[in-house]
Amino acid sequence: MVQRLDPALLLGAYSVGVFPMADSRDADSVYWVEPRRRAILPLDRFHLSRSLRKVLVADRFRVTSDRAFEQILRLCAESAADRPETWINESIEHAFGQLHAMGHAHSVECWLGDELVGGLYGLSIGRAFFGESMVSRATNASKVAIAALVARLRAGGYALLDCQFMTDHLASLGAVEISRSAYKALLTAALGVSSASLGSDDRADFGALDRLAAGNGAATGSVPGKLIAQLLVHTS
Repeated sequence: MVQRLDPALLLGAYSVGVFPMADSRDADSVYWVEPRRRAILPLDRFHLSRSLRKVLVADRFRVTSDRAFEQILRLCAESAADRPETWINESIEHAFGQLHAMGHAHSVECWLGDELVGGLYGLSIGRAFFGESMVSRATNASKVAIAALVARLRAGGYALLDCQFMTDHLASLGAVEISRSAYKALLTAALGVSSASLGSDDRADFGALDRLAAGNGAATGSVPGKLIAQLLVHTS
């Protein structure tokens, strides 16, 4: 029998720096992880390369948020040529679907025409965003998704972007590794509220960028690459 994860349990776990993983897509249970070294991406230190800025400004991808959460989650969970193994089992997938319905889990999507070619998803608690997984089916799609996420978090008043584990890809965008104790201090400051108050007004605003884009005349539901670049350019 597949273990079911209570969304409230997940919110509590993330709020103290612990998250679940599974051994494989077909695993019946999860285990809990609290890395000794944690990867974070400082929101004021995102590295916007010239090449990535060109991709953004050219609007090579249409960038949206929460338009295809279940599809992004499923793409991240499925094994593929670029990800022969996955740590997202049915239990984690189901729980994050519930968290999305509750307004805590979010996605960023990259489209080429009507085709979903990349994106990411994660969990929002207080002023912290916990990046869970990303997927790319086109060159630069995951980089654009992360850039769009950082711009969104900056616009929404977030203080922490947790990336869990360091990769070369994340390091190239400005991510750094910090100790568990340093991470806990940042997490405590970013939450600022007890787990019992996670639904309060102390949360950051994940949708602020959408309203900013709409105010600048953008098509409903999409964020222009030029706006994303503008929000990031001084962090280059």
